[in-house]
Amino acid sequence: MKKASKTTSSSSTQYAPVYTQSPSSRSEEDINKNMARPTRKWEVFPGRNRFCCDGRFMMARQLGIFYFTVFLIVATCALFFYFDCPFLTRELTAAIPVIAAVLFLFTMATLLRTSFSDPGVIPRATPDEAADIEKQIDVSNATSPSYRPPPRTKEIVIKGQTVKLKYCFTCKIFRPPRASHCSLCDNCVERFDHHCPWVGNCVGKRNYRYFYLFIVSLAFLCVFIFACVITHLIIITKQHDFLQALKQSPASIVEAIICFFSVWSVLGLAGFHTYLTTSNQTTNEDIKGSFSAKRGQDNFNPFSQGSLGGNCLAVLCAPNPPSLIDSRGYVVPDTTQITCNSSSSCAVMSENNIVNVRHDNYGSTISTEKQPLSHGNGPGKKLPSPSSIAPAPPMGSNGGYQESPDDATAAAASATATAAAAYQHASKPYPVQHMPKIVPVNGVQPCLCE
Repeated sequence: MKKASKTTSSSSTQYAPVYTQSPSSRSEEDINKNMARPTRKWEVFPGRNRFCCDGRFMMARQLGIFYFTVFLIVATCALFFYFDCPFLTRELTAAIPVIAAVLFLFTMATLLRTSFSDPGVIPRATPDEAADIEKQIDVSNATSPSYRPPPRTKEIVIKGQTVKLKYCFTCKIFRPPRASHCSLCDNCVERFDHHCPWVGNCVGKRNYRYFYLFIVSLAFLCVFIFACVITHLIIITKQHDFLQALKQSPASIVEAIICFFSVWSVLGLAGFHTYLTTSNQTTNEDIKGSFSAKRGQDNFNPFSQGSLGGNCLAVLCAPNPPSLIDSRGYVVPDTTQITCNSSSSCAVMSENNIVNVRHDNYGSTISTEKQPLSHGNGPGKKLPSPSSIAPAPPMGSNGGYQESPDDATAAAASATATAAAAYQHASKPYPVQHMPKIVPVNGVQPCLCE
């Protein structure tokens, strides 16, 4: 095709591409499919989650309590920085606002990291994977009246301890050890701890360390602000009376009440999760008693590292695994099949599936004037005979091949005659009077080839 395009560039013949598929037959739906924006996986995610910033952040749908948590922390700290920090800096030390700022920023960073991250969601099985799992279940006696379906569990042994893998009827998978299905988010989460409405997300394998750091830092922040507010009120009370202290700093009373009722629950939660971290357990396992002694049988935690320090390192310092859902990846569409009405059109479409273009007389050149031979076809070159040149079948009015035998015979005869004329023309030497005049430029002979 490249040689043909170069030969006809200097000719008066112009090739007009013809589409084998008429524009009227191409529907608007096909055009919209080709020009549609690629779909990301988070847009078709089956779970009950919210995604922000084009799938970069993942949260639960129930965010009311999360907003209340953020408001409570930000409002309390804002009152403290505005009403208490100037007085305590002047009376005591300038380190108080610095420590409070560090604790506040660290607490908010861990909160947002816990809330906006993938907790370890396990992708659901594809239809082929679900069908393969169904085939593994024995259904030979399913028609029997006394038939009971087998329990959909598998057993594996970890450090000599038998661990059951339960089947999830929603995700169509056998859940890995320590995984569970969250009823609020409708996802199976790896190393599922619990669903925390205060952070607006599930707590699992990928964000538990940030959740633990959040509650520990929040406990320190509550204790620090509560101690500073009480100190502020005591100093004012010594200078005046208690009523005068309330009048001078009413915001301190509000901060003290908030911190007083919050510190007990936050400290208790931080202590409980410290126990879980040192024993390498989850809240779900502790509530169910998964590793407690049952019916006089010894039962131990096969996931424990054997020491407090080893468990803390395994839970808090182990490498964070990558997300399995790939929320920002693109959905791969199904491969479209090309249907052909005839063998000839199918051959053309299989040869070029992107643009179906064919010239009326593909392989022949029709010119109104004599043209010089190309650089590779001289008198010394042996050209094929006209009978060896196979003409292409003619084109129809709609861009496809004609089915009429009479029209096809006439077009074939025309193409053969054209090829014979080209052969006779090529076999003659080029006339000298038609040779172009070649003038050297700066003593350099120009090249005749393109």
